[in-house]
Amino acid sequence: MKTAIIGGGASGMMCAALLLERGADVTLFEKNGRCGRKLAITGKGRCNLTNNCSRNEFFSSVVSNPRFLYSSYSVFSCADTMEFFERRGVPLKTERGNRVFPVSDNARDVVDALFRDVRKSVRYEEVLSVKKAAGTGFEIKTPLKTYAFENTVVATGGLSYPLTGSTGDGYRFARENGLAVTRTRGSLVPLTSPSPDCARMMGLSLKNVALTILDGQKKIYSDFGEMLFTHFGISGPMVLSASAVMDNPKDRNYVASIDLKPALDEKTLDARIIRDFSQNINRDFGNSLGGLLPSGMTAVFVERTGIPADKKMHSVTREERGRIAGLLKNLTIPISGFRPVSEAIVTRGGVSVDEINPKTMESKRVPGLYFVGEVLDVDAFTGGFNLQIAFSTAAACAHALSGE
Repeated sequence: MKTAIIGGGASGMMCAALLLERGADVTLFEKNGRCGRKLAITGKGRCNLTNNCSRNEFFSSVVSNPRFLYSSYSVFSCADTMEFFERRGVPLKTERGNRVFPVSDNARDVVDALFRDVRKSVRYEEVLSVKKAAGTGFEIKTPLKTYAFENTVVATGGLSYPLTGSTGDGYRFARENGLAVTRTRGSLVPLTSPSPDCARMMGLSLKNVALTILDGQKKIYSDFGEMLFTHFGISGPMVLSASAVMDNPKDRNYVASIDLKPALDEKTLDARIIRDFSQNINRDFGNSLGGLLPSGMTAVFVERTGIPADKKMHSVTREERGRIAGLLKNLTIPISGFRPVSEAIVTRGGVSVDEINPKTMESKRVPGLYFVGEVLDVDAFTGGFNLQIAFSTAAACAHALSGE
């Protein structure tokens, strides 16, 4: 049977590679001049291609519709992904958080490993429409001609990084064939803040801090690691992960709370402050925080304490010292929104999983029409989990089309 795969990204190439390995007749359509453009820039060009974790750890990291992935993950797990690429000459390594990267730290090695398997099947043409044919199969229309296929796999990605080709084509194909598409937005995306303090601290990177996201009084996210202040708000690894569990901030009361000294309890922190103050006893308060804070934060921090910057350290009261400690443990930033989906790592929402057979990735409404990867309403935290979703759903589809 002739199968069309639309989209030469991670899921499309994986599906094509596994089908071709089984001797299938596959045509892979890619509208860019080359395959794997988004894959080549993931992980800042290093490609965090999966996570070396257990099954339970994987599913605890999937944010949207994890149960939908039970069957496909059983077909192709994180361990299977690692074995797949190492078998193709890409040695891998596991780093902090069980993130898996190529030893070379070069995403092109991952792209090339997939592309070598599929290069003879690629047509660099943009698919304009996918229509069920009068009899069986599908008509695939491109600017050059109309093709006929028995099966069609939509692997077009979502809306994130549109310059790599992810422009929502798959959602249109789904709707035109009667499938429901849930509301889409960016996930793993920076957060905006109305506070001018963020712009004043722009470029300041914090390490070994704790971040908590509060919705009113309710804690919805907490982590330890790195974050960054920007001209629009906050970003960095913890912030991106936090965005995955947040609803539209315009409808909520979100506040980011930053603990700058997470390793110190109240008593230990107070002793640390007293020690620092004693070493700067005759200096101005505003010039004596170098041991407690990065310099890029000092002006904002001093203003928030309400203590005059020119007040001598020996004059700082016990109550003022308590304010300093409180701010070190709870520096708050109001959150007003998400950055555009074009800046997101993945897309939240997509083709409704209620429309798709989770064992095969086939549409329940349109036999022979399959959806894999980011085009589906499934997403996860950072750490290689989203690429694993792409590989697992692609493999489940390939197995089904191969009759396995």
